[in-house]
Amino acid sequence: MALINQALLDAVEGIARDAGDAIMRVYAHGFSVEEKEDKSPLTEADKAAHNVIVAGLQALPVQFPILSEEDIEGFPGADAEGRYWLVDPLDGTKEFIKRNDEFTVNIALIENGKPVLGVVTAPALGVGYVAGQGLGAFKIEADGQRKAISVAGKPKAEAPWRVLGSRSHPSPDLAAWLAQLGEYTMLPMGSSLKLCIIAEGFADAYPRLGPTCLWDTAAAHAVVLEAGGRVETLEGTMLNYVNPNEKLNPNFVVWGC
Repeated sequence: MALINQALLDAVEGIARDAGDAIMRVYAHGFSVEEKEDKSPLTEADKAAHNVIVAGLQALPVQFPILSEEDIEGFPGADAEGRYWLVDPLDGTKEFIKRNDEFTVNIALIENGKPVLGVVTAPALGVGYVAGQGLGAFKIEADGQRKAISVAGKPKAEAPWRVLGSRSHPSPDLAAWLAQLGEYTMLPMGSSLKLCIIAEGFADAYPRLGPTCLWDTAAAHAVVLEAGGRVETLEGTMLNYVNPNEKLNPNFVVWGC
């Protein structure tokens, strides 16, 4: 699609990095933690990143409605073409509070339920992942070097599956799923970084058998798609974002093959 071009991707990456800078200022000086109605944590870093991202997206030459985790009520709905920005200003707030550096800024553009552009930055780690439909998927290293990434493909017969798990959300259903998978090794990790690690070929699967929201996955989902991977429900259909009024994702698996 003509809308998705390198200039737009670069602009959104810049917005995400500005939001990351706002987060890191809070990270450096300490912060208080509030509790939302759903009992999830909220910090001033979430709010600061949200404000930076909304201002940045509203300044772009192309305008779409914005659904941010920090302003759900302000979202008017997708436009007539089914397009909207889907934003998690600070994904992995629990990781942020624990100070383990595994938190991200997520910005995605959705069109008719599909993430067609995604930017994920990990400000404490200094890395980022970007993708646009037809443009490919890339990792941006801490030194600014950009390299194309792709999934690893199915493990060889004698190799164990490299499985990623949530550091903050263990699931009682996971053991049964893993038993069906076969031999595996498990690496815990926080936030949307799990999807990006699969996109760059360093892991093979990430089963999420527990609640997540649309904004938790969309940006990294775009990266996985452009890297050649899949994000599917347990029924084998692509995870989609066609109904933003339904905030929760179903259970899903990210596949690097």
